[in-house]
Amino acid sequence: MELFETILVLLAIIGVSNIINRQVPSIPVPLIQIALGSAITFIPGFHLPALEPELFFLLFIAPLLYNDGKHTPRSELWRLRAPILLLAVGLVFATVFVVGYAIHWMIPSIPLPVAFGLAAILSPTDAVAVSSLAGRIRLPKSLMHLLEGEALMNDASGLVAFKFAIAAALTGAFSLPKASVSFLIIAIGGLVVGAVLAWLITGFRFLLRRSGLEDETMHMLIHLLTPFALFLTAEELGVSGILAAVAGGVVHAVERDRSQKVMPRTNEVSDNTWSVILFLLNGLVFVILGLQIPDVFSTIFESPEFNNFEAVGYAFVIFVMLIVLRFLWTFAFSKGGRLFRIGKNKDKLSFKILAMTSISGVRGAVTLAGAFSIPLFVDNGDPFPERSLVIFLATFVILLSLLAASILLPILAKSDEEGNEAERVRKERQGQLKMMNAAIQAVHHATNTDNETETAAVVKDYERWIRQIKPDNGRRQGSLRIHNKKEAELRIAALGIERETVQSLLVNGKISKEHAAIFMRSLEQLELALSRWTHLWAVMLKGMVRGLKQLLSGKESQHSHKLSVSDRTALRNVKLQTCQAVIEAFEKLPSGPNRHEAADICSHYHAVADRLSEPHPMLRDHNEGNEEVKRDLHWIAIQAERDEVQSLYEQGDITRDIATELRRIIRNREASILEQE
Repeated sequence: MELFETILVLLAIIGVSNIINRQVPSIPVPLIQIALGSAITFIPGFHLPALEPELFFLLFIAPLLYNDGKHTPRSELWRLRAPILLLAVGLVFATVFVVGYAIHWMIPSIPLPVAFGLAAILSPTDAVAVSSLAGRIRLPKSLMHLLEGEALMNDASGLVAFKFAIAAALTGAFSLPKASVSFLIIAIGGLVVGAVLAWLITGFRFLLRRSGLEDETMHMLIHLLTPFALFLTAEELGVSGILAAVAGGVVHAVERDRSQKVMPRTNEVSDNTWSVILFLLNGLVFVILGLQIPDVFSTIFESPEFNNFEAVGYAFVIFVMLIVLRFLWTFAFSKGGRLFRIGKNKDKLSFKILAMTSISGVRGAVTLAGAFSIPLFVDNGDPFPERSLVIFLATFVILLSLLAASILLPILAKSDEEGNEAERVRKERQGQLKMMNAAIQAVHHATNTDNETETAAVVKDYERWIRQIKPDNGRRQGSLRIHNKKEAELRIAALGIERETVQSLLVNGKISKEHAAIFMRSLEQLELALSRWTHLWAVMLKGMVRGLKQLLSGKESQHSHKLSVSDRTALRNVKLQTCQAVIEAFEKLPSGPNRHEAADICSHYHAVADRLSEPHPMLRDHNEGNEEVKRDLHWIAIQAERDEVQSLYEQGDITRDIATELRRIIRNREASILEQE
């Protein structure tokens, strides 16, 4: 029961971290999760789970790297094969020797083999951390592919180097030729085992489908078990389980491309399931890292054997050495840009690109798990030399690399976007087109023989909105965003005027309590759709209080009943009066900086009033089918728009600011649909 409660707490932290990131987007999610993980260790009665490195690699690293291998573009991996190998293999071994000797010289109490082991475990970059940071940092595409490819491959080389260094520390014996041959066998063997076993699994799934077993649940189960099977089989054979998982992911991507040509939507269930699993695994990696930090730090800070300032200073020096060595290695092998091919031209790599490549080498889960895998004793029974200090240094370097990337990368990446408002406007326009095309596709998927008329009407609406999107210059678009933000604030203020008008009508006995409640509920829905995060909690709290009152009073919500024609007529009359009240209030506003936005609000309410003043508004557009069915299709389309914006943001195609603006456009569209109800 205690373990189950711990798991629930960790999962809750993942959800809380994403909510906090929405409020404070400048702080990346991994750092929030690390901080929350560290914080809960101070809660009385909380049990700190022990980190078992082998289980950690199996449960977290194997499926995450399998997924990265599945989604990393194969053409980019092949195009960047030379720099990936230079970083994933060459730089790892250069780090082991250069940084290892430097650590031993700086801290003589750490024996040379142990120093090599610390350098080896600090050499791999973390694909999970890089991907988490990429969502909010606009890194060049080729650089991102380079970092992903490096992170996929350098785990194996770093862990193999770490294995031999620790073995030398335990036994006192080391053979460079033997280590080199073993590395080739372990690396190549892992790739071969992973590829062969993945082909066998995909072939088995193909035979099951050919025999008529099309149960998606069963195929999803096989898919989920695949990375664990690859990792365990490779480790049992004495080769790299990490590279086996990567190779299996690449093979699965090839099989996926072929199957989509025949059955385009075959992998939809798989994608949805994997997205949830990866969301949880990514979060748990950093939460578990945070759980270990207080214990690791207290071991050093509370021990009289260590000088706290010296220990922290050693960590800073080691981190700087890693950054400088990575910068020099990248610069030495860039060859004027032809090798790395970061840009479309082959000019010499800029200092900024070299700096971004160096700072992007974030350390993470593999480093932590490797450090905790250091044994407690050597072969003769003596304690392992400076084990606590090695774990502390590794953990501190992980934090420094995350902090440096979170602070410096946005600054370096932002300099490209400053003064390029036209490019931002272009991406925002492309985002609008993509999200509305996704909405049209979702509506088409929901089409059947009973709603063809309504589908055509909704698609027609979206096609009209697409035609209204026109290219614009950056300055006008920038001012338009400010205008839209002010207009949204005034729309919420207008809802307040409507609410006061309804209260006055109710007090004067001009409308019934039932109609007033229905209308107030519609205003709350509109306010919820238009509100930003700063105002959203207050709106939701009011709705919860209202619902609790209804529950305690035993009254059923009016929205549970279908409105009659007389109800709709009464509500239409109320809306006409609230529209007139808003128009009068805004026309009396003095001229000021918001006069244009106030005029737009008046125009909007004039349009709503004109529409409601038609002799038979219920029969308008009667040739477009049932209005309720049409609204349901609109909700499907809006959800598809939200999903597309989130997908574009996670893939790095749009920035957080653009995603926020696109979500504002969706909220306005949602509010318009609600107002038509």
